[in-house]
Amino acid sequence: MKKLILAAVLVMCAAIASVAQQPTPPYSTLKVGDTAPDFTLSDTSGHAVKLSDFRHKNNVVLAFFVLAFTGG
Repeated sequence: MKKLILAAVLVMCAAIASVAQQPTPPYSTLKVGDTAPDFTLSDTSGHAVKLSDFRHKNNVVLAFFVLAFTGG
């Protein structure tokens, strides 16, 4: 019984330690409704596309797929 309690305590300590070590997200001054800052990304063909290229032309939807197509 003591071994089971000790194992449970060790698991909880490891979980708390892993949460405590997570980096804090970067600070941003952007607020809801602010204009997004201009940036450049590559499209699926490798061509550079700027967000400002679409200003006053179309709605823009950005979708991020974390680790998509990376095999990870």
